[in-house]
Amino acid sequence: MCLFQYDDDPEPEQRVPAGPLYVPVRPGTAEVVVRLFRTPLGVRTAVGYTTPDQLTATLGAAQPWIRLSESALRAMAEPLGASLLTVDPTLTAPAVTSTATGPVTVPVLRAPDTAARTS
Repeated sequence: MCLFQYDDDPEPEQRVPAGPLYVPVRPGTAEVVVRLFRTPLGVRTAVGYTTPDQLTATLGAAQPWIRLSESALRAMAEPLGASLLTVDPTLTAPAVTSTATGPVTVPVLRAPDTAARTS
């Protein structure tokens, strides 16, 4: 942690231009829709990546994307309740994979017979 603050260092809450972003989308019938995510605390956020490789590494090669400026992404997301913009998030939950080939059976535990104890 730096002990000195310089005039050109932004505050953490201060919006800093991120430049053109690769934004994950959901394909629609005639248009695409910007995907919104939630932070670990449940706050809605728009997400953008600075390179397509980072987007692919996080969301997979099949994830469609469009290129938007930061201001355009904010303008699209804010009316939907996502005033937060997260750039280059990498921490995600692993993909869910099913290893079971059939129905899962769970043993039923029964309470011990209390009549047998009292004799």
